[in-house]
Amino acid sequence: MRSRFIQRALALGVALTLPAAIMSLPSQALAATVGQPAPAFELKDTSGKSVKLADFIGKHVVLEWTNPGCPFVQKHYDSQNMQGLQKEYAAQNVVWLAVSSTGKDSYDYLEPAALGAKYKQWGGSPAALLMDDAGSVGKAYGARTTPHMYVIDPSGTLVYAGGIDDKRSTNPADVKGAKNFVRAALGETLAGKPVTTPTAAPYGCSVKYAS
Repeated sequence: MRSRFIQRALALGVALTLPAAIMSLPSQALAATVGQPAPAFELKDTSGKSVKLADFIGKHVVLEWTNPGCPFVQKHYDSQNMQGLQKEYAAQNVVWLAVSSTGKDSYDYLEPAALGAKYKQWGGSPAALLMDDAGSVGKAYGARTTPHMYVIDPSGTLVYAGGIDDKRSTNPADVKGAKNFVRAALGETLAGKPVTTPTAAPYGCSVKYAS
């Protein structure tokens, strides 16, 4: 009986060998693959304006999954790391989009005006702060943590997905000296080079998707 079960599992794609973390993700999460076209989306920003990823074909785009209630997000804003990256790459014509996929039933949820005010207080300067209350875009990209970062090249291809850096802590002091994967990916793709590290493990608080 056991052997027949294993044979059936193998026939279905060796599902038994998949890591538990991947198995627990929604099926849509597997849609975003580095080297493939980034999933299209349209969301409203905190001012109610509709923003489409397709609006930025021909430009590099960064997607930053965020939640101001998360200590890991606070680390990168309290240290001015995230704002610094946003401003540095905006000057190089990179479009930086911050995305909130926090569900309305989460204690961390902020209405658009309050969310926008928080990032203004922090001095954040993304091109847009997008509301993904339903979580459809976050699930399409497989966003698991805040922050979770993605870099898209001018052709619309996803060239980086993962953590912002290699210091998996909430301590702002750890930003200094960390290997910043987003900076490295942007530096290479802006120079027309392939990204050396196209994926890295994300870290942070889990995305609070709507139940």
